[in-house]
Amino acid sequence: MTKATNDATRVALVTGGSRGIGRAIVDALLERGWTVHFCARTQESVARALTELQRYGGRVAGRAVDVGDQAQVDAFVAGVVAAEGAVGCLVNNAGLGHFARVDEITGEDWRRLIDTNLSGPFYFIRAVAPVMRRQGSGFIVNVASIAGRHAMAGGAAYNAGKFGLMGLTEAAMLDLRQDGVRVAAVLPGSVDTGFARTTEDDGWKLRPEDVARTVVDLLAYPERALPSVVEIRPTVTATMYREKSPLTPLS
Repeated sequence: MTKATNDATRVALVTGGSRGIGRAIVDALLERGWTVHFCARTQESVARALTELQRYGGRVAGRAVDVGDQAQVDAFVAGVVAAEGAVGCLVNNAGLGHFARVDEITGEDWRRLIDTNLSGPFYFIRAVAPVMRRQGSGFIVNVASIAGRHAMAGGAAYNAGKFGLMGLTEAAMLDLRQDGVRVAAVLPGSVDTGFARTTEDDGWKLRPEDVARTVVDLLAYPERALPSVVEIRPTVTATMYREKSPLTPLS
């Protein structure tokens, strides 16, 4: 068993962990024996998730944290380190979606999205990196998006946040790799999380558990290997899905 996966460092932090992709990641880590501390935007969301996770007993804890507030992030991480003594994994998953033309999005909406989707991951990385460097091991996974590589109309703020997150991921990877700390980005395509609030049939989309599997697979790689950027897309597009009968094999 390597340093990165021994009992002392099988402690994970997951942001945005009460629902959607984050919740699926929390579930997957717990199933694999990790101790998980997660945060979410509201205490109500945290309490609901903890009730559903009671079967894991003391291996899971949650707290309401505004990831765009550095003081709250620092306090959360410090509390976990004080309780556990180590952090083996950080998953930066918390995110907002706001879509509008570049000349129509408000300054307040822009700031709120960038604070959550870009500043939040930076604050968490900044807080956990010294702990991981002292350990000589650790894995930071940033849940980015295909929108971090490809711009779209109406996506000025969202694209800016995710493009920025990709730059942060790659720079942090170069900063920390010599200390045994690995940093990677997972870039999902469309995921059926209710994020987009569409009334269309979303059967073609990825599921949160697909992204969670990608994250835990990354953690299973030996210390000598670092898949630093992983894209995961639906097998078919929305158009292909609509044009094919569910009983007709795709060719």
